[in-house]
Amino acid sequence: MQNTTPSYDPARLKAVILPIVSAHGAELVDIELKTEREGWVLRVFVEKEGSAEKRATTRDAAVNLELCALIARDLSPALDVADPIPHRYHLEVSSPGIERPLRDARDFARFVGEKARLKLKTATPDGQKVITGILGEPKEGVVTVLDGPHTHEFSLENIAAARLVFEFGPAPKPGKHHR
Repeated sequence: MQNTTPSYDPARLKAVILPIVSAHGAELVDIELKTEREGWVLRVFVEKEGSAEKRATTRDAAVNLELCALIARDLSPALDVADPIPHRYHLEVSSPGIERPLRDARDFARFVGEKARLKLKTATPDGQKVITGILGEPKEGVVTVLDGPHTHEFSLENIAAARLVFEFGPAPKPGKHHR
């Protein structure tokens, strides 16, 4: 099985996806095309319309399974007609989830105060390429991350990948029962 992304026009793919997602009252978060054991998978991640603008939490922005199914039902034939991907693939439409990716300055601004994990293209002076901490307010293409007593600043260009980090709350104390 081939692990390289085939040649396709991302702008053409997005042009097919955007109007259908929008018609269903959702907004496009991300598109992912990659190989898995069963072959190529095209994942389309969506949220409720206006979530980015309102700086909605992942919970408030989440879409339900029914909406994902409706978008997939309409998107599948549109992709078949436009044929923007030159090979077979499986289509999946879903919410980006609570550990959603952070793609641009708007995402970093939206999730200020949330915990995130950043993978860097160039290591920090002490050799770290992965930083986990609380997001600060981004300024002019620079993202701030508070990692305990340390404050790090990274240019958006140095961030290879970033996503929110979900943490479970504290475990209940022994002998306490929650109903």
